[in-house]
Amino acid sequence: MSTMPSDHLLGLELVRLNAVPATKEEAIAQACQLLVAAGCVAPDFAASMQRREAVANTFLGHGVAIPHGLGEDKGLIRKDGIAVLQVPGGLEWNPGQQARLVVAIAAKGDAHITILRRLTRLIQNEASLEALFTTADAGDIIHAFTADGPRPATAAANDFSYAFTWVVDYPAGLHARPASAWVDAARAADLAVRVRHGLEAADARNLVALLQLGLKAGDEITVSAEGDNAEAGLARLKSVITGLSAQEKLDAERAKAKAAAAPARGFTPPGALPVIAGLAASPGLAIGPLHVLAGEALDIPDRPVSLTEGGNALHEALSHTRQQLAALADDTARRLGAQDAAIFKAQAELLNDSDLITLTCQLMVEGHGVAYAWHEAVSRMAARLGALGNQVLAARAADLRDAGQRVLSHLEPSIATGSLGDLPAEPCILVAPDLSPSDTAGLDMARVLGLAMIQGGPTSHTAILARTLGLPALVAGGEALATQAASGTMAILDGTSGRLYLNPTAADIEAARAFAADLAAQRAAEAEQRARPAITTDEVRIEVAANVNRPDQVAMALTEGAEGVGLMRTEFLFLEAGATPTEDEQFATYRGMIEALGDRPLIIRALDIGGDKQVAHLHLPREENPFLGVRGARLLLRRPDLLLPQLRAIYRAAKLGGAVSIMFPMVTSVAEITRMREICEQVRAGLEAPRLPIGIMIEVPAAAVMADALAARCDFFSIGTNDLTQYALAMDRQNPELAPEADSLHPAVLRLIAQTVQGARAHGGWVGVCGGIAGDAFGAALLAGLGVSELSMTPRDIPAVKARLRRESFASLQALATRALACVSAAEVRALEDAR
Repeated sequence: MSTMPSDHLLGLELVRLNAVPATKEEAIAQACQLLVAAGCVAPDFAASMQRREAVANTFLGHGVAIPHGLGEDKGLIRKDGIAVLQVPGGLEWNPGQQARLVVAIAAKGDAHITILRRLTRLIQNEASLEALFTTADAGDIIHAFTADGPRPATAAANDFSYAFTWVVDYPAGLHARPASAWVDAARAADLAVRVRHGLEAADARNLVALLQLGLKAGDEITVSAEGDNAEAGLARLKSVITGLSAQEKLDAERAKAKAAAAPARGFTPPGALPVIAGLAASPGLAIGPLHVLAGEALDIPDRPVSLTEGGNALHEALSHTRQQLAALADDTARRLGAQDAAIFKAQAELLNDSDLITLTCQLMVEGHGVAYAWHEAVSRMAARLGALGNQVLAARAADLRDAGQRVLSHLEPSIATGSLGDLPAEPCILVAPDLSPSDTAGLDMARVLGLAMIQGGPTSHTAILARTLGLPALVAGGEALATQAASGTMAILDGTSGRLYLNPTAADIEAARAFAADLAAQRAAEAEQRARPAITTDEVRIEVAANVNRPDQVAMALTEGAEGVGLMRTEFLFLEAGATPTEDEQFATYRGMIEALGDRPLIIRALDIGGDKQVAHLHLPREENPFLGVRGARLLLRRPDLLLPQLRAIYRAAKLGGAVSIMFPMVTSVAEITRMREICEQVRAGLEAPRLPIGIMIEVPAAAVMADALAARCDFFSIGTNDLTQYALAMDRQNPELAPEADSLHPAVLRLIAQTVQGARAHGGWVGVCGGIAGDAFGAALLAGLGVSELSMTPRDIPAVKARLRRESFASLQALATRALACVSAAEVRALEDAR
């Protein structure tokens, strides 16, 4: 029989105040999360508690419920403990039963009996019980459950000799980015620094401890220090803390403005709903529960080693991970800016937490292996952060788990650390930082309704593939999506406006379904005519083709009305493989594409690697600015080991028949295309293959300006509007902050397109567009009016584009293009659509 004192069962970490669970099941899950965080139970114990509810009523009466697990699941209990969830507003436990205190019990023996006796006595004292329902001091609950008599006054944590008070004015409270700056400043001061909020205090040199204070805007804190030059050091720390306020407020204002901006098109709910604003990536409406992508449950082998050996292994794994996070921060800073890169610095700081390292070592001393001990320590500390009821801290718990898994992969390389295999059976809206192209392409369409990405841009490969799959999607949801999205939350995703509406009412859902039905009816009408060519009312035909990656995508493209393939992205053969594909492997793919198309045209783009597309097995050198470095044609001319096998594979495939053209990416000079043509001729002659049309991508302003000179050496041009836009406007198309401004309908971009068309015509060449605006109905109309004769796009965009072109006369399209070229901004160009 256990003799453990009852006050050992219930501590501050096991009490959560002001909880607002929506259901009994959610309340049990939250209470069990507290037990998990304290190391009392395994995560599966929550399911045991839920099963207990199915066979017994755990409502004690008078606003108190006592959920507990089944007897046969006591093996899931690691140590006795009790968690208390205070629900001041009440929660329906069973019909007619309102619970305001949820007391979750995990006990192997009878150690909890004393607390239950006290609880029974409390039920008979309505005034005392009512006070516990609403108290703002967790200590009141602990005292009532574990001690007799009135609660003595609790002494506040002592402050050091030098101190200042400050009211938190960061709109999002103290989250990881500013907290890591506090830690840096405190460590640089080489002082003992304490941050106190009420009765709770934390070492300012410890990131996790700071985050566990759960500081919100409006909280008053005392920051104190002691040591040599404490007064001067504290003044510098105060300068850092208060100096961050302006940026935090600016970030909050930007997020607020982004969320408040009315979408130009798309669904608007009848009610006022919480909304997360990202960027539109793939049109359509999805209605369903969110599922935040998490790692699979891990089976960690527990192989004890000596403390010295385990310590060395842990030190090495932490060092490798810090290097990895530093590289990620560097890459993110270049792509998205220093503000977004700071999260990886914060993750690295989480790994420096002394409590985390100490707990890992304690577990190793108890006889556990280093991988098991590390995983357990990370799980406990992350669960502790997640149990605080603060959405920002819950996101930091996710950061800790993510960084922890990186360390774990070094400690135990055989362990898989997450995949798309944990999707729920019910179709869901998938929330994730980002997905790789292969992850997106492999999604189970029966279980995923839409995508909401924290990172990325509207021209990222995730966005492109989402449009190919017909999945509504938003990207660049940012911090709001990372902190506010929770699995199980009902939501409406509008991929047209790039908005995610949370917790819709029945009326909102009904309105969304009606909107989706109207959208589906419009698409069905367009789809009925998708096989018809895009011929304007005055008999001008515009070729409409598809952008595809693999032969198996051709059938769907043809079904949608594609008249050929205007862009085969061969880089996906390299991105999706663990090794460079051989010449024979490439030949088989190209031949499969030709056979799938029959006599329809196929434009194969040579390998386009560099910039945002990196392939580890190609061992490309690291560049300070890869978007302005060795990519596209520059890379191919420097790497004959990549160029020659690809050209041989293409010519071998074309020798057996097919309407094949070759296109080279990122050409910037006459010398480059001249040399490319020479190499093509050498390969062709060696194989006795037919001559193929050779074209280039127009992706940089230099190529557009030199279009007349380049056209003399080319058979055709295809404009990549995504890259042309970012280079013309000097805006990274992957940067969520700039993406709304990096608009391909900017007049500067349209003028470059017009100049390209003029240069091609001077030598009898034709111009296509395979960039993002080709698949936008209004963008396609503008391009046709500018003289573009072929449009290649995501297959699912084809019916709408064809329908739009068939409704117009070519003369009206030319007039539209003329007005657009006279505009001074992308917004003014887009306004032409609404004026029509």
